[in-house]
Amino acid sequence: MTALLQTHSLSKTFTLHGRGGLQLPVFSGIDLAVQPGECLALTGHSGSGKSSLLRCLYGNYGASSGEVRIRHHSRWVSLSSAQPREVNEVRRHTLGYVSQFLRVIPRVSTLDIVAEPLRRLGISAAEARSQAEQWLSQLNLHERLWQLPPATFSGGEQQRVNIAHGLIAQQPVLLLDEPTASLDADNRRVVVRMIREACERGAAVVGIFHDDEVREAVATRCLDVEHYRQAP
Repeated sequence: MTALLQTHSLSKTFTLHGRGGLQLPVFSGIDLAVQPGECLALTGHSGSGKSSLLRCLYGNYGASSGEVRIRHHSRWVSLSSAQPREVNEVRRHTLGYVSQFLRVIPRVSTLDIVAEPLRRLGISAAEARSQAEQWLSQLNLHERLWQLPPATFSGGEQQRVNIAHGLIAQQPVLLLDEPTASLDADNRRVVVRMIREACERGAAVVGIFHDDEVREAVATRCLDVEHYRQAP
């Protein structure tokens, strides 16, 4: 079976320009391959580089060395060297991401925020909003909130909007950064089911799950980022 996401000798070091170019090493030499249907959980203590690795996989952080490759429309794309337009195309069709925090546009309704990834795929406004309603209903976000901007929502409500926005397009590769951190037990179970369903349809998932119960419920294997820590 062909992997959907790979890294080769991936390393990341931050340069602190405000401190005279001080080098802050994060991780070094990570090789991974994630197959369709797998959920790879990134583990390690706080500060071990898990979120930095996830951002490198998404292309928000450039690799200091090594490569990130993703299977996009039956061909490999190197996110480490791709042009911004190609990175955006990969994100639109192939690479989904649920961050820890919802980034919203003022005065845009929750329904339109969740529908937006489908609109970028050319799906009609009516169909995109209909699917957004289904996702928000599954995540137990009350209908009275759908037409409101989520800026004033509680942390758990915002995270449910975030999850719906990140999963609705059902891309083949999903990156999840603590998707259940702000959720109550009932909604954690809903998200666990959604992650399992994504794997069942053949998605390759990489995630950070600080909740042991969630991680054990969804992960098919783990990668301890501590093993790749660079010495300062």
